[in-house]
Amino acid sequence: MKLKFSALSITFAFGCISVSGHADETCASPYMAKITGQEDFVYVWTLGEQGVGDEQDKLVTVDVNPKSKQYGRVIASLSVGGRNEAHHSDFTDDRRYLWAGGLDTSKIFIFDVASDPAKPKLVKTLSDFVTKTGGVVGPHSFYALPGRMVITGLSNNKDHGGRTALVEYSNSGEYVATHWLPTDGDLQGAVKSGQYADGYNYDVRALPRKNLLLTSSFTGWSNYMMDFGKMLGDAEAMKRFGSTMVQWDLHTRQPKKIFDVPGAPLEIRCAWNDAHNYCFTSTALTSKIWLIYQEATGEWLAKEVADVGDPGKVPLPVDISISSDDKTLWVNTFMDGKARQFDITDPFHPKQVYEKKIASQVNMVSSSWDGKRLYFTSSLLANWDKKGQEDEQFLKAYSWDGTKLTEQFAIDFSKEKLGRAHQMRFGAYALYSGIVGERSPTLGAAQVTPH
Repeated sequence: MKLKFSALSITFAFGCISVSGHADETCASPYMAKITGQEDFVYVWTLGEQGVGDEQDKLVTVDVNPKSKQYGRVIASLSVGGRNEAHHSDFTDDRRYLWAGGLDTSKIFIFDVASDPAKPKLVKTLSDFVTKTGGVVGPHSFYALPGRMVITGLSNNKDHGGRTALVEYSNSGEYVATHWLPTDGDLQGAVKSGQYADGYNYDVRALPRKNLLLTSSFTGWSNYMMDFGKMLGDAEAMKRFGSTMVQWDLHTRQPKKIFDVPGAPLEIRCAWNDAHNYCFTSTALTSKIWLIYQEATGEWLAKEVADVGDPGKVPLPVDISISSDDKTLWVNTFMDGKARQFDITDPFHPKQVYEKKIASQVNMVSSSWDGKRLYFTSSLLANWDKKGQEDEQFLKAYSWDGTKLTEQFAIDFSKEKLGRAHQMRFGAYALYSGIVGERSPTLGAAQVTPH
């Protein structure tokens, strides 16, 4: 099925727009249409689980507008066939299509979310990712550039290790290019700042005004598809984690510098203020917050700036979310199920100012643009989630009043026979009604304004 795109794909190349009155997760691509305020939906990319419901991966739509009679309820669930290790997803630059990947099968599912935001439609499935890309396995992060979707791979089809690449597709789903990460054996013109050039990958983020693209690193298929307890007891497996981040030229996709960031740096979140030339990440295995920043000379550096909890207990930092004013950073830790807020007004000295236990385990966090609402999901990886009663699977919504989190609703994904709730993306009626001139439903009416 051929995808159709509006002329807005071109205009977004020169800057994003915002829809006043709605919300967006603050990790979104700066090239993507931006919405601020109250969101209407949360789309949850969910892992199928054997013996639970139809056992398939699915995109679950939850109504999150407090004015709606269906507030806090699942209003749609679209299964994609089989279990693919559903993991991450994101929108094209015009936000009309949501791309979602499977880390095991390497399939990519493309959903139309613009025609009816309350009920996404699966319009295309890419089943030849590994072949097209020259052996990349495990599509992870999806990141919108003008007319492009940049995808990070986690592995390769030769040894199922962490050596992998960045991949580009057009918005219409056509393969464009593969950019393998630099290694000691092939630096590709990049400069090592320390000991490592491991070629591992995980997340990707950009600062367009600085022509900066950053990638982080994790582990390969042989590890992320292994039972967590077995992996922890396997000394060789524990050596197979990334220890680097790479600085790229955003425009040419040329790797320029490799930073030593030991301990598997995961999510990358960049500052929004035009005067703030830095991004954050956290390391899963060493429980640290790292700052990647530009000094006065123009050189980019990486620096460890804070601990997350007690590193000796390995709380396992997973997802992070930066506030739109660059003042706070939320950090989730999987093992103790906590969300921690750090004051980052001094980015070189983050200070924890708040924490709350969300559940026995917690993975992803998504914050509204105004910072007043946060959503949490539970699943890390199918084989890494906790066992027995501690294997809680949920979407939870909280309000934030500046001092504390207060739960607004919770959906038990196991009880609802939906599976393992992983990653979230926000939807809003007004984004599409405002852009394409369609009549907006009563809920979520808003105007499109320059950003």
